[in-house]
Amino acid sequence: MSAYPAPLERLIARLASLPGLGRKSAARVAMYLLRAPDEVGRDLARAMVEVKEKIRFCSVCHNFADQEPCRLCSDPDRRDDVLCVVETPGDVLALESAGVFDGRYHVLQGVLSPLDGIGPEDLQIAGLMRRLDSVREVILATSPTAEGRATAGYLADLLAGKDVAVTRLAIGLPLGSDLKFADAGTLGAALTDRRRV
Repeated sequence: MSAYPAPLERLIARLASLPGLGRKSAARVAMYLLRAPDEVGRDLARAMVEVKEKIRFCSVCHNFADQEPCRLCSDPDRRDDVLCVVETPGDVLALESAGVFDGRYHVLQGVLSPLDGIGPEDLQIAGLMRRLDSVREVILATSPTAEGRATAGYLADLLAGKDVAVTRLAIGLPLGSDLKFADAGTLGAALTDRRRV
């Protein structure tokens, strides 16, 4: 039996189900919301509803978007000849925070994972292949996990017959980690020192 009233217990349980929040952290957030001015909780609730209602995937790059195409695809100051291929929208955010890439992105929406039943047809690979006309370089910026490396290898083989340079992020990103958890300095160095595949 919980020491908390039922509504508070439900909030803690919902918060604890989020990635990165254990029960203690969830309880701290719930206690903060309970003590905060009413408008803080209402603003948070509105923001969560708005995200679910308004955020979609860009039809061009498959990143999160609130307009079509997304803000990065619509930006006239970005280079069209370099395309950075990442696994998830979180990876775009991580690379953008490094502040060293001015090209375009393509989000695969995952990685190849035969054990999980995820094959090439489950990723945004066909869309990537359609975007190659004006591209001179494709940067494979998948995470250095086994699945990320396998996905990069598959894409490198697929792109081998195309008139495009294929590069991979440089060594320096920790093996077995997710790209979105790397710090901006590591990401910046890896992107700057990328190498041909």
